[in-house]
Amino acid sequence: MGRELAFILIAVVLAAAVTALVVKRCHEKRMWEYQDKILRTQREEIQSIYRTMREWRHDYHNHMQKIKAHLALNQIEELKDYLGRLEKDLDAIDIAIRTGNISVDAILSSKLSAASGRDIAIHCKAKVPETLAVKDIDLCVLLGNLIDNGVESCEKVPEKEKRFLRIYIGVFKEQLYISVSNSTNQKKRLLSRELISKKWGNHGHGLRRIDWIVGKYHGFINRKNEPGVFATEIMLPL
Repeated sequence: MGRELAFILIAVVLAAAVTALVVKRCHEKRMWEYQDKILRTQREEIQSIYRTMREWRHDYHNHMQKIKAHLALNQIEELKDYLGRLEKDLDAIDIAIRTGNISVDAILSSKLSAASGRDIAIHCKAKVPETLAVKDIDLCVLLGNLIDNGVESCEKVPEKEKRFLRIYIGVFKEQLYISVSNSTNQKKRLLSRELISKKWGNHGHGLRRIDWIVGKYHGFINRKNEPGVFATEIMLPL
C-alpha cells in the first residue's frame, strides 16, 4: 500500500511538472510569436522609409527639370505649389533622428514619426556609438518595445495635454544608457511582477522581451512607476 501511494505521488508530481512545462512552453511560444510580429512590423516600417528615400533620389533629376520648367515660364505660383508638395513628401520620409548609429536612427525615426500624430508631446535626445556590443536586431526590438509600450500608455491618458514621451540615449560610465519615460493613467504604484503579469497582455510580453534582452547582455534595468508617470532606465555594455 505504501509503495502504491509512493508511485501515485510520484505520478502526480511528474504530471504537474509536465503540465507546468507545457504551459511555460506555450506561453513562451505566444511571446515569441508576438515579438516576431512586432519585429516584422518594425522592419517593414524601416524598409518603407528607405525605399521611399531611394525612389525620391531616383526622381531627383525629374524634380529639377520640373522646377526649371516653371522658372523658365515664370510660373511662380505653380512652382510654390510644387515645392510645397515636395516638402511634404520629404517631411514624411526624413530620418529625423540622427544618433550616429544607423539602426537606432531608423527605429527611432520610424517609431517617433508614427507617435507624433497621436497627440503626444515627444522629446528625444540620443547619441549612440556607431558600433556596439549589442546586436542591431536586439537593440531595435528593445527600443521598439519601449516606445510602443510608452505610446500605448500615453493613448490611455484621456487628457491629451498630459500625454508625453521622453527618450534619452547616450554613453554613461562606459555603458549605453537608455531612459524612456511616459505619461500613464495609472493612479497607484505597481510592482514589477504586476506590470509583467498576464493581465497586461501584449504590454506584458513586451516587458518580458525587454528583460530577456537586458539579461542576455548582463545589463541593468530599473523601472519606476509613480502615479501618472512610468519610466524605464537601462544600462548595457558597449
